[in-house]
Amino acid sequence: RGPRPRRAPPEDQRSLLPCIMYKNEIKTSKYNIITFLPLNLYVQFTRLANVYFLLLLILQLIPEISSLPWFTTAVPLVIVLSITGVKDANDDIKRHKSDRQVNNRTVEVLVNGKLKEERWKNVQVGDILKLQNNHFVPADLLLLSSSEPLNLVYVETADLDGCEHPNNRLDKFKGTLTVKGQTHGLDNDKVLLRGCTLRNTEWCFGLVIFGGPDTKLMQNSGQSKFKRTRIDHMMNILVLCICGFLVTICVILSIGNSIWETNEGSAFTVFLPHLPDISVELSSFFIFWSYIIVLNTVVPISLYVSVEIIRLGNSFFIDWDRKMYYPKKDTPAQARTTTLNEELGQIKYIFSDKTGTLTQNIMTFNKCSINGKPYGELYDFSGHKVKILKKMERVDFSWNKLADPKFIFHDHSLVETVREGNSEAHAFFRLLALCHTVMPEEKKEGELNYQAQSPDESALVTAARNFGFVFHCRTPETITVMEMGRNVVYELVAVLDFSNVRKRMSVIVRSPEGKITLFCKGADIVICERLHPSSDKLMEATMKHLNEYAGDGLRTLVLAYKDLDESYLEGWRKRHHEASIAMEEREERLDDLYEEIEKDMTLLGATAVEDKLQDGVPHTIEQLAEADIKIWVLTGDKQETAENIGYACNILREDMNEVFVVTVISYMIKTAHIGVGISGQEGMQAVLSSDFSLAQFRYLQRLLLVHGRWSYLRMCKFLRYFFLKNFTFTFVHFWYAFFCGFSAQPVYDDWFSTCYNLVYTALPVLALSLFDQDVNSHWSFYYPKLYTPGQWNMYFNRTSFLLCIMQSCYNSIILFFIPYAALHDTVRQDGREIADYQSFAILLQTCLIIVVNAQIFLDTWYWTGINHFFLWGSMAAYFALTFTMNSNGLFFIFPTMFQFLGTGRNSLNQPNTWLIIFLTCLLCILPIVALRFIFIQTSPTINDKVRYKMRRDEIPAISLRPPATRRVSTRSSYAFSHSQGYGDLVISQKFLGKKTPRRPLLFGQKDHPLAENQPQLFRSITEEPEEPQSC
Repeated sequence: RGPRPRRAPPEDQRSLLPCIMYKNEIKTSKYNIITFLPLNLYVQFTRLANVYFLLLLILQLIPEISSLPWFTTAVPLVIVLSITGVKDANDDIKRHKSDRQVNNRTVEVLVNGKLKEERWKNVQVGDILKLQNNHFVPADLLLLSSSEPLNLVYVETADLDGCEHPNNRLDKFKGTLTVKGQTHGLDNDKVLLRGCTLRNTEWCFGLVIFGGPDTKLMQNSGQSKFKRTRIDHMMNILVLCICGFLVTICVILSIGNSIWETNEGSAFTVFLPHLPDISVELSSFFIFWSYIIVLNTVVPISLYVSVEIIRLGNSFFIDWDRKMYYPKKDTPAQARTTTLNEELGQIKYIFSDKTGTLTQNIMTFNKCSINGKPYGELYDFSGHKVKILKKMERVDFSWNKLADPKFIFHDHSLVETVREGNSEAHAFFRLLALCHTVMPEEKKEGELNYQAQSPDESALVTAARNFGFVFHCRTPETITVMEMGRNVVYELVAVLDFSNVRKRMSVIVRSPEGKITLFCKGADIVICERLHPSSDKLMEATMKHLNEYAGDGLRTLVLAYKDLDESYLEGWRKRHHEASIAMEEREERLDDLYEEIEKDMTLLGATAVEDKLQDGVPHTIEQLAEADIKIWVLTGDKQETAENIGYACNILREDMNEVFVVTVISYMIKTAHIGVGISGQEGMQAVLSSDFSLAQFRYLQRLLLVHGRWSYLRMCKFLRYFFLKNFTFTFVHFWYAFFCGFSAQPVYDDWFSTCYNLVYTALPVLALSLFDQDVNSHWSFYYPKLYTPGQWNMYFNRTSFLLCIMQSCYNSIILFFIPYAALHDTVRQDGREIADYQSFAILLQTCLIIVVNAQIFLDTWYWTGINHFFLWGSMAAYFALTFTMNSNGLFFIFPTMFQFLGTGRNSLNQPNTWLIIFLTCLLCILPIVALRFIFIQTSPTINDKVRYKMRRDEIPAISLRPPATRRVSTRSSYAFSHSQGYGDLVISQKFLGKKTPRRPLLFGQKDHPLAENQPQLFRSITEEPEEPQSC
C-alpha cells in the first residue's frame, strides 16, 4: 500500500511543540539480532563479579603466573553468561512480540473525507481517528465527537494551538481551541489517553495530539526504582570484604614464597631450575597473581546465578499457591518481581491504604438524617435500638417500578415519609439524584445501570432511585429525573467538581419552572462553614447523628442547597468561562469562583454509607501484629473515623494509650521496599505498580508468615552453606602452600576444581533452598512469633558469616592435616608407597565432597524425593566422573588435560584410605552435631521449640479473637473518592459527551476448575459468602 495523503499538523503547532515525534511507533525492546550479543555482554560485564572472573581468565592465559588451566575459569564463566543471556533473550523476545502486537493494531483514519484502515505505528500527530466501542486508544487524542445522543458535534482543527509540551502528568492537560473566533479551554477531560479502552460508546472521533513515546502513557513507563533486599546489600559488602581477604592471603603467601626462595629454593634448583632473568622479587610478584587464580573460588562465580534461580523458584511457589487463589474473581497471587522474596520474611512495618485494601470498596446506603430526624435504625416498643438481622422484614419497593431489586433497607418510616410528600425528604433525595457525575446506561427499558466515579456516588444515587427519585439520563446540558413517577428535566448550568482541597461537590440546575438551585454535598467541616445562620439549630441535631454514624465507622456526607438569582448567575457564568480558558492559574481562579457561590446555603441533612471490611481482615492484622509487624493505615478519613475502623479490624485495642496520626503528602507503592497490590475494586493501578499482587488482604498473612519466612530461611541457609563449602575448599589450598614451597601448585585435580561448584555441590543446595521448611504453614500461622528472627536478620548476618569462616577453617585443618599425617610413610598392602601427590589429592577431594554433603544432610529440615535424588545423585556423579576422568581412555585421547591416570581406582581401593576418609569426616561433623545438641538443650530458639511441639502434638486450631469494641466518636468522616472528579466532563457542552468508562476487570469471573474444588476451604480464614446490600 502506497503512501497516503494526510494533513500535517499546523505550522504554529510545530513551532510551539518542536519536541513532538510525529510517529506513533513504540519500542520497549532492548536488542535485535545484530546487537544482542555485544550489548548483552556489555550489560553483563557491567557487573563487578563478571569483570572479576574475566580478569582471572586473562591472568590464566599468562604462562608465567598461571597455575591452573584456562578452562577452570572459562567453563563456569561461559555457563553463567549463557544462562543470563538466555534469560535476557527470552525477556526481550517477549518485549518484541508485545511491541509488534501493539504497533500492528489497526485503526480507522480520516483521509480526504474517507475512512481508511491504518496500523498504529503509522499514525501521526494531526490525524483524525475513529474509534469503535471496546477499542484501545492508540495515541493521546483530543475528543471531537461521539455517538452519544444530542452530542454529534464536528469541529475544525486547523486552529488548535496553545497545547503543552509532552509530559508524564496523567491528570493534567492545558490547551485552547479556537472555533469561528470563539476560544474554548481544553483540559484533561477532553483528552483520551493512549492505553485506555472505549466503553459504552459506539464510536467517537479524535485528533492525535501526542503519539508514540510522547504519549503520557509512555512518558510514565520509565523504569521503576530498582529494589534490592537487605541480604543483597550485605552480600555486596561481604564480597568486597572477601576480595580484601583474598588479597591479604595472597600477599602473605607471596611473602612466604620470597622467604622460601631465599632460604630453601637453592636446594631445588637441580631439578627445578629458575627461569632466566627472574629474581626472587619478581618471582614473588608472579606468585601473588598465581594465588589470586588458585584461590579465586573464595569468590564463587556461581553465587549470583544460584541466588537468582532460588528466587525464581520461590516466586513460582507464590504464583502456584492455591491457598492464595481467589475463585470469585479467578485471581491468583502473583509475584511480579523475582528479586525480593526473602525480603518478605523481614518486614517490620506495613503501610496500607484503607479503601479497597482493608475494605471491600462496595458501598451500601446505611443511614441518613433528614431535617434533624434520623432514619435507618429499628426500635422496639420500649424505644431501644434493635440490632438489624438478615431475617428481618425489608422495605418493599414494589411500588417503584424503577427500583433496584438488589437494594435492601429495613426502616419503613423513611419510605412512609417520602410517600407522604414530605418536602424536606423530597429535596434530600432530589439532591442525591442531581448532584453527582454518574453516567446511566439503559440496555433494556426499565433496567438502569449506573457507572460511577466512586462506589459512594453509586450507592447514593441508587438510594435516591429506590426512594422515588430516579436519575434516568443526562446530556451535557440536562439531567432527567423521574420524581415519584413524574418525568422532570433539569437544565444543567454548571458542575463545581470535587477535589481533595474542596472536599465537596456542587451542581447548579434550572427546574422546568425556571427556579435556579445550587445543590451541594461534602464533608461536614466544609459544609458547616458555608451554611446560613438560619441552619445553626438544625446543624446541631444533624451533628449528633453524624457523631453516631462516625462511631459506627460509616462514611458520611452533609447535604445543602441554595436558591440563586438569574442576574447574579449570568455574571458568575461569564467570569467562570473566562477562568476556564485561562492558560495561567486556571485552577486557582476557578476555586475562587466556587468559594464565592458556595456560601449561605441551607442544610438538608446527612447520609451514611458503609464500606464493609474484607473477610479475614481483623484476624490477618492480629496475626501480623503478633509477628511484631507494625501496621500503619493510610486513609483520607478523619482521625476519629480512622480510629473506629482501627478498632474494627484489630489494629487498635482499648488497652492502647495513644493513636498516632500522620499526614501523608504523597504515597506511591513504587517507593516502598516491597509493594503489594490488592486487586480489588480500585486496586488494579496498585497491582500494576506492585512487586506482589493479591486478590484479598487476608492473603497477606500467608505471603509474609509462610512464603516470606520460608524464602528468608532458605536464602540464609543457602548463603551459610555456600560460603562454608567454598571457604573450606579454599583454605585447604592455604595449608598446602606451606608444604609446596608457596609455589601456587593446586592441591586438587584441575577438573575437580572446575566441577566443584557447578556439578558436585550445586544441586543439593538448590534443593535445600527451594523446598526446605522448618515447620509447615499451619504451625507458621499458629506461632506468628516464628517470623520475628527475620526482622532482626538473625539467620544471616556478620556474626553468622564469621562463624561460617571459623567452621570452614576448622574443617580445612581436619581435611588437610588428618590425611597428611595418616598417609605419611604409609604403604600399600604390597609394600608400595601411596603418599604421592595425586593420591593425596583424590583423598582430599573425596573427604571434602562427603563433608559438605553431610553438612547439607544436617541442615535439611524437610526432606523430599528431590532432595534425596540431588544429594545422593551428586555423590554418585562425583565418583562416576572421578573414575571416568582418571581412566586410560581419556588420558590417551587428551594426555595433557587428564593427567590423573588410574589414580582413582588405585587410591580408593585401599582399606586404609576409607578408614582415613571415615575418621576425617567424623572429626569434621561430630563437633557440629555436639554443639547443636548443646545449644538446643540449653538455649533453644523459637524454631527449635515449635519443631519439637510439631513432632509431638497435632495440628492446632487457630483461635479467632473478636474485634475490639469500637469507641463512640465525636466527629464524622466523609464519603468521597479522593481524586479529582468528573464534573467538567459531564458539563462539557458540545465538546464531550462520552460516558464515564468503567475500568475493565483484569480477571473476569469464570467457572474455573479450582473454584469448583473450593481451595479456600484449606485456608486458615473462612470465607463468607457475598451478601446483597443491607442496613
